[in-house]
Amino acid sequence: MRIGELAALAGVSTRAVRHYHHLGLLPEPARRANGYRDYELRDAVALARVRRLTELGLGLEEVRDVLADDAGRELHEVLAELDADLARQEEAIRTRRARIAALLRLAEEHGGLPAEGPVSEELAALFGRMARTAAARPGPEPAMAAKEREVLALIEATAGPEAGERLSALLGQATAEPGAMERVYEVYALLDELAGAEPDDPRVADAAQALSDCLPDAVAAEVGAQAGKAGEAGSWEAAEAAEGFMGAFYADFAPAQAEAVRQAIRLLVERAR
Repeated sequence: MRIGELAALAGVSTRAVRHYHHLGLLPEPARRANGYRDYELRDAVALARVRRLTELGLGLEEVRDVLADDAGRELHEVLAELDADLARQEEAIRTRRARIAALLRLAEEHGGLPAEGPVSEELAALFGRMARTAAARPGPEPAMAAKEREVLALIEATAGPEAGERLSALLGQATAEPGAMERVYEVYALLDELAGAEPDDPRVADAAQALSDCLPDAVAAEVGAQAGKAGEAGSWEAAEAAEGFMGAFYADFAPAQAEAVRQAIRLLVERAR
């Protein structure tokens, strides 16, 4: 048989046959006087076996192991590893589909998903409450609200699972009581007013106090715990000035807004003591 006939019989391409020769998966057959490969029935049997193994999901290196003589692994060993890997993939797919299903349900309930998504179901629900609150208020949504959604989505994406769950729980507590989200939006408006102000503007202290007051004791305790990990009280200032997330976080605010957030954090730390 010529290579094209062999490939057609086994249901593969001639390019695949040549590749299998190159990798040593298929022995080179004898050649005719004109230099063309001359395949026999045993070559078709070997090629068909390679195809069956690859269709099971084995990589070509694993196929090489199976086809090897004494040095190769037993086929059942390779298949057991493949089965375990497929089981892990199935579990991962089920988890991903469950998350997607939850997000689709939220999209149906809230008329879409937040632009900052995909996020967790809990954070998407929070963003949905924010959207409803913004729609009920006169005028455009405060810019600070959109900025906070971006920061929360970033924190959730970069924090570990435990930290993400704690974040969602704290945010749920902060906005669960009647009128809580409306008070948060009042704070957003106060911070928006500081966009062009100086850090020593008297309104900075008012915005900081309002921001601290709208957050529950659980959030204050969490901030206090983080302050304890930081060590000395002055290490908060060092962390704020350092490069990295906190440096970028404060740099993203106008100077007066950043000062208001700093003062609010200090108020939360004092409340937690």
